[in-house]
Amino acid sequence: MAVITRDTVPAISVTNLSHAFRGHQALHQVTFCVMPQTLHGFVGPNGAGKTTTLKVICTLLRQNRGEVEVLGRNVRSDPEGVRRRIGYMPDHFSMYRQMTVFEYLDFFAAAYGLLAAERDRVIGDVLTLTDMAGRRDDLISGLSRGMQQRVGLARVLVHDPEILLLDEPASGLDPGARIELMEILRELRRIGKTIFISSHILSELAELCDSVTVIDRGQIRFSGPMDVLLESPDSAGVWNLKLSVVIAGVRERLQGCEGVVSVVDPEFATGRDFVLRLKDSISGNDFLRQLVNLDLPLVSFSQQRRHLNDAFMELTTRGVR
Repeated sequence: MAVITRDTVPAISVTNLSHAFRGHQALHQVTFCVMPQTLHGFVGPNGAGKTTTLKVICTLLRQNRGEVEVLGRNVRSDPEGVRRRIGYMPDHFSMYRQMTVFEYLDFFAAAYGLLAAERDRVIGDVLTLTDMAGRRDDLISGLSRGMQQRVGLARVLVHDPEILLLDEPASGLDPGARIELMEILRELRRIGKTIFISSHILSELAELCDSVTVIDRGQIRFSGPMDVLLESPDSAGVWNLKLSVVIAGVRERLQGCEGVVSVVDPEFATGRDFVLRLKDSISGNDFLRQLVNLDLPLVSFSQQRRHLNDAFMELTTRGVR
């Protein structure tokens, strides 16, 4: 992943973005940024303004007020420059179902101006990346929903965009297909793509994203690193410890360590899982050194975090929207 400095130009910069439809204020002074080569989640209830924001960023909708830039290009004054550098995959998209996978991708690659020889190479690359090389000559009409989503993702990759804008890409997929899609997104981030993803599948976003923006009723409730969002005042200094086997007297040994306030066996404990509360004066790394010196069969030692679902519910408005 690229090193982010103060001089790094954001991949996406949104400043005081506002937009209304027939008197309904869909967005109100929305401000956030997405850094290059990161995976940024965009979450909110239905009707919160996610799709409207995405359409403004990808130049499909002209905002009423505010500024939006993509890699330094203004979406209002340089829409063509923006479109060349993004790949947009909407929530619902039509496909030419009587085309083969190759024909479909070849059509869009040609629309982006790629020559025939280059198209063959690029299509081969994106099919390999999306694990669809074996379905190259299949009709799209015969593909499952998950495979069609992969073809849709391959389509937005044919012109090698720097930024991917994905609106609910896992919608309607079974758990296995969702997991496979998330692995593809991780690989795309690894090779240098910036990915901006709107999704309702919060548990997967928590594991996938570097940063997140929460929007509710057209206003930003949080935008920043995922780790910061998942921090909770109630869990400050609280750590989860897991051992591979049960060790006699381990609870007492842990209580004797420097900086330990309490050691709790969670409900239905197996004797291998413990919740530790440490003093503010001791860091997790310092305590981990003590655990290593105790020669315990460690499986994991991690700071307790709240679930993204909990953070989402705290930041958004309940009820009919």
